[in-house]
Amino acid sequence: MAMSGGVDSAVAAARAVEAGHDVVGVHLALSRQPGTLRTGARGCCTIEDSMDARRVADMLGIPFYVWDFSERFAADVVQDFVDEYREGRTPNPCMRCNQHIKFDAVMERGLALGFEAIATGHYAAVVEGENGKELHRAATWAKDQSYVLGVLTTEQLQHCYFPLGDTPSKEEVRKEAADRGFFVAQKPDSHDICFIPDGDTRGWLAERVGAEEGPVLDGSGDVVGSHQGAHAFTVGQRKGLQLGYPADDGKPRYVLEVRPKTNEVVVGPKEALAISELAGAHMSFAGSDPVVSGYAEATEDGCDEFDCHVQVRAHADPVEAFARISGGELVVRLKEPLLGVAPGQSAVLYVGTRVVGQCTIDRTVSALAPARA
Repeated sequence: MAMSGGVDSAVAAARAVEAGHDVVGVHLALSRQPGTLRTGARGCCTIEDSMDARRVADMLGIPFYVWDFSERFAADVVQDFVDEYREGRTPNPCMRCNQHIKFDAVMERGLALGFEAIATGHYAAVVEGENGKELHRAATWAKDQSYVLGVLTTEQLQHCYFPLGDTPSKEEVRKEAADRGFFVAQKPDSHDICFIPDGDTRGWLAERVGAEEGPVLDGSGDVVGSHQGAHAFTVGQRKGLQLGYPADDGKPRYVLEVRPKTNEVVVGPKEALAISELAGAHMSFAGSDPVVSGYAEATEDGCDEFDCHVQVRAHADPVEAFARISGGELVVRLKEPLLGVAPGQSAVLYVGTRVVGQCTIDRTVSALAPARA
């Protein structure tokens, strides 16, 4: 049982014990800064969090260990975050942490030690479908965390256990924690990026990527302002542009493109953010793929289009789309244009409540571009 020190994993651990499982609690040490305390921190990986997890494990009477994955976290999550921003992309570190640490690394070690499953306090559900195990949304849409679990593979789903998947609300989890006497019952949720505890992402990146003044351009290539480092901007951003010249129509402008090699930021009107298609080569499927699932017919290089919904942010609404596998890419054609999608984000596909799979977005097609023949 992965125990972060929060209320969700505490209740999940308790339910796993009551279900009759032989449970061992594990807290992940992801930082080698032992002085990191919760005061002023916004993440989930402080020393106090590990102490909270241990106290809950003691109350449940289960063994508890701390596993040190700090080196792997630094390489696969923190450095990836820096590298992606250096390339002008917008990464999702929580997705990478789930992919490389909470499931790849933890599951690898857990299975090697003889455990049958890895349990977490995520709000999602693993169900048995016609073609094997499937990942589905949680019972409560508002708390559903299936998006950040979209990176789970078919093999990993065989060993995942989410005790909170059917819980109708977070309030019920907090009440259950209080009834059990867990002191973490009212502990605030973690938020933001755990390895940037003060929340100053721009300053943190400036120390690692560098900050050099460069031009802000409009769609015609004219200079309309300047910036102190392209890394500080992401597609769809409106605030903090500090443009010296107003738009001809007087409307706000948004970041349309970040060009790290030339240290340029391109801005334009909101409608220029609309995209009609997105695609990525780094894809995976949670359970059977679209062909085996019967959603699409196989083609020479993948599969033809099938109806789905796509979600591009953890708290975004899913939108209707067609998806296909072609030329080594997962290609998603949107039924209605979507605003502010950036390379580096994760696109997670759903059919109904089921998570079909995901890709890291490599490219997008503007809705203003001429339609394909």
